Amino acid sequence: MKLIIYISLIMTSALVHSETYYQVLTSTKRDINTESWKLSSDDFPGYKSKARWSVSKRTLHGGKQEGVELIEVDNGKLQFRVIPTRGMSVLDVVHGDVRLGWNSPVEEVVHPSYINLHDRGGLGWLDGFNEWMVRCGLSFAGHPGEDKFINNVGAEATMDLTLHGKIGNIPASQVVVIVEKKPPHRIRIRGRVNEVSFYGPNLSIWTEISTIPGSSAFRISDVLTNHGTFDEEFQIIYHANFGRPLLGEGAKLLTASTKIVPFNENAAKAISEQESYAPPTKGFTEEVFKIYPKSDDNGKATALLVNPKRDRGVSVSWPVQQLPYLTQWKNTASETTGYVTGIEPGTGFPHNRNYERNYGRVPKLAPDESRSFELDFVILPTADAVEAAVSEVRSLQGSESPEVQEKPEE
Repeated sequence: MKLIIYISLIMTSALVHSETYYQVLTSTKRDINTESWKLSSDDFPGYKSKARWSVSKRTLHGGKQEGVELIEVDNGKLQFRVIPTRGMSVLDVVHGDVRLGWNSPVEEVVHPSYINLHDRGGLGWLDGFNEWMVRCGLSFAGHPGEDKFINNVGAEATMDLTLHGKIGNIPASQVVVIVEKKPPHRIRIRGRVNEVSFYGPNLSIWTEISTIPGSSAFRISDVLTNHGTFDEEFQIIYHANFGRPLLGEGAKLLTASTKIVPFNENAAKAISEQESYAPPTKGFTEEVFKIYPKSDDNGKATALLVNPKRDRGVSVSWPVQQLPYLTQWKNTASETTGYVTGIEPGTGFPHNRNYERNYGRVPKLAPDESRSFELDFVILPTADAVEAAVSEVRSLQGSESPEVQEKPEE
């Protein structure tokens, strides 16, 4: 019986690989790392699609980005760059004259070896913060501060949590590129990132970003697993950051929701302007709003960022059951400081884990249990595309406006 199962598994694996191109770029188990590599549609005999695509990998040099690996994908219409060295974060996405990303004062793609997460009272994460999308987590996310845990002798102890966790500064242990040989020829960049400690969490996340040649859309599909012996708390926030050209005076974040709550007293003062964005303002203090998204008949929520002229935008949709909360981070500071907004679906809000636990927003994974997360992004390159997306969000909101609280959560 075991022999039959083994043969079946071999045949299934062979079938899968016969239908896809599968390239391992990095593997700690196999002790391999391909520093430079390229694949394109020209390498596929019989490829008939008009969209010419390519995937390449290279290594950056100089300054604090020495040794950082970068994977660049061009689907023929849309381009994005993934950073395996920084937890498979996405550096930026470009579609014509639309760029998903922002101009951080941190210009280099900083190698994690130069990051001390405990710097500046737990704000060291910011020393490398310049990605379009960085995952926050996995065992904790959100603001720095003290929390409790059970130490190696079974006693309760305290620990200082750092901003947004560790995963964004952990190099991927395995990186693969998968391309479907048959239409629609989806291109997948996958990476496994481990957050593991002796007498601590044993979590891994298989990340994936994929796109179809010639498409204006791309998808992030992740699977988080607890490999430990006991139930393990986890937090994850998809910290997607947008600057110009989408962000500007009069740009708007539109989403259907049931409730909107200011993060703190500073945000409470601006709750009436939550939807709209201001121009770059010297000395601006960040404003954060906690949004409880409303789902459609398929269980999905959608958020839109629309530029001031309403002729460019981006939408993100995701299952609310997977990521029940949405954080809006407004940092309309001066250009040199970092003019940016964050649109951040998550399992909770970016308070310290100790705070989030008290409100039941820190889920757990049982031993060997996995949790999936899927986010679909679509770039809206015309006024018609923007208006169609806006109409869908307005329709989902319906006639009942969300509850807008004027004070922070008590």
